[in-house]
Formats: sequence, structure tokens, C-alpha cells
Amino acid sequence: MESFVKINGVALCVETFGNPADAPVLLIGNTMLTWPDELCARLAALRRFIVRYDQRGTGRSAPAAPPLTTTPPNTPADEAAASGVDFTLRDLVADAAGVLDAHGLEAAHVVGFGTGGWIAQLLALDRPEHVASLTLIATRPTAPGPNDPDLPEHAPEVMAHFGGLAAVDWTDRASVVEFMVGNARRLGGAGFDEAEARAGIERIHDRADVVSRDPGEALRGDLLGTAFAVMDCGPRWRERLGSVTAPTLVVHGEDDPFFPLGNGEALAAEIPGAELVVLPGTGSEMPRRTWDVLVSALVRHTS
Repeated sequence: MESFVKINGVALCVETFGNPADAPVLLIGNTMLTWPDELCARLAALRRFIVRYDQRGTGRSAPAAPPLTTTPPNTPADEAAASGVDFTLRDLVADAAGVLDAHGLEAAHVVGFGTGGWIAQLLALDRPEHVASLTLIATRPTAPGPNDPDLPEHAPEVMAHFGGLAAVDWTDRASVVEFMVGNARRLGGAGFDEAEARAGIERIHDRADVVSRDPGEALRGDLLGTAFAVMDCGPRWRERLGSVTAPTLVVHGEDDPFFPLGNGEALAAEIPGAELVVLPGTGSEMPRRTWDVLVSALVRHTS
């Protein structure tokens, strides 16, 4: 059942699966539906206490409160504030820690997908006492913007796709769903399942809390993670990865065009003792056909 907790001045929507006495696992994505119900239930059946939540301004979580940190003028945060994003990546890390605190959890096995992987990395670096183990899925060791020269950038066809998108009527369900299915197809791997992707996108769309805010803003946050494009994500952390002490598992799609595989390989090479699991035929996605491998790896890693 979903519930709301006040964390750092923001009402976040949180849901748990399983027995609180079991090993806690914090799942960090964009909305909580990054992690499908059935996947969470499978992990819970294997004696894991699953905690998932909506990031601020997505799903049913409240729009962001004023920022927790003070930034000087003429910084990237100025652009973020002008866009209505008045929080930083470090604020989202504080939110993740707050979710654990709200559930009385001193530490958890932390799993981050995509941009959630940035939050998970920083949680392990800045608040290591909260991280029993770390799992990074489809992410990279650098924030938005040009990647480091030794790491692969977004695939050119992905950039061409997103650079040439047609206008979307964010108030029209069919328009939004077709737009996002096209994006998912571009980000998927050789085994992309359009029907499965469509069902997930429709659920995210229909769950969005659009009662008190602009539908387009809400849905762009839920479905595109647009806040990260303008958010202050500094300072860099890649150079600190060697100090991660949590046992780390890196999972990456072989066909990922958004954060190509070399990014996952770099994470596994630069975090001491990290293990890399590559998902064949998989892009920037977590489709049902990968769950057997994913669940097995997560259960082993969190034991």
C-alpha cells in the first residue's frame, strides 16, 4: 500500500512490499513504477523488504519545496530555478536517506536504475552508513552533459531522435503514450517488447497526480526525467568511486544506446571489487525477460 512521508519538506509517496523483518532493499528510479509491481513482489517473496518511492515532483510525490542548499548566483542552479526545478542532485540523495529514516532503517541494499544510479552512487559515497550493498543498473559515473572523453556518449541515433521530436499534446493520453512508446523503442535493445513497454507507460501516465499541477510538467517529469537536464548535479564524483566500500553489482544492457555499455564497464572497473552482469539484447530498460537473471543476481548480492 502506498503512503506519504514528509522528508526534507516534501511529501514523498512511498510503497513497501514484504516483511519489514527481512533484508531491506531500497529501489531508486524516477517514479516508483520504474520497478514493476510483479518484480517487487518476486523479490519480496524471496525474503526481501522492498521500499520504492516517487522522486519529488513525479508520480504522487509533491512538487519540490525550496532547495535545501544555498547556491551562489550565476551557477547551473540558476537555470534550474528558472525552469521551476529548485532542488539539486544532492537534495535527492538526502531524500533517499530520509526514506530509509522514515522506515526506521539504518541501512539498506540500495539499487539505482538510470538517473537513480547517480543518487545511489552518491548515497554510497556521502552516506556509506546507509548502504549495505550497492547495485547500479543502466547508469554511468558522470552527471548530465558531455561525457568524459574515455566514456561512450549517447548513441548518435538517440540524440538525433530526441533532437527531432514532434510536438506532443501533454493533455492527450493517446498522444503522450505514442510519443513515449517511440522513445522506449529507440532506447530499447534488440529484444524490445513494445506491448510490455506500452503497458508500463500507460500505467505511469494514468497514475500521475495531475490534480494540482500542470499535466505536461507532471508527465514530463514522470516519463522523461526532465528535471535532471537542468538540475545542479555538481560537484563531480567519478574520481571518488575508488572509495566506495559497499559491495557493488553493476548491471548493464549490452545494447544500451543511452548510456552505452562502456559506462557500466567503467563503473565496474573503478569501484573496488565490483561485479559486472551484462544483459544480452537489452537497452536502457528492465524488461520482464531479464527478471530471472536480475532477481537471481540481486538475491545473491543482497544475501
